[in-house]
Amino acid sequence: MLALGRAVTHVWAELPMPIQEKLFEHAVVAGHRTERDESLRERLAKFLHDHHARTLAER
Repeated sequence: MLALGRAVTHVWAELPMPIQEKLFEHAVVAGHRTERDESLRERLAKFLHDHHARTLAER
């Protein structure tokens, strides 16, 4: 599964916005298991922003 996550991250900016949103929401739900995971949404968003300055919304 790690390989799939890396592949998605690599092509993230090329994905259509609805697909990005769906994958993001699924990742948040899948990764949210405890109270400690409350910041997961923010951490994922920061990771994607830091690695993909140009997103489809900015094109």
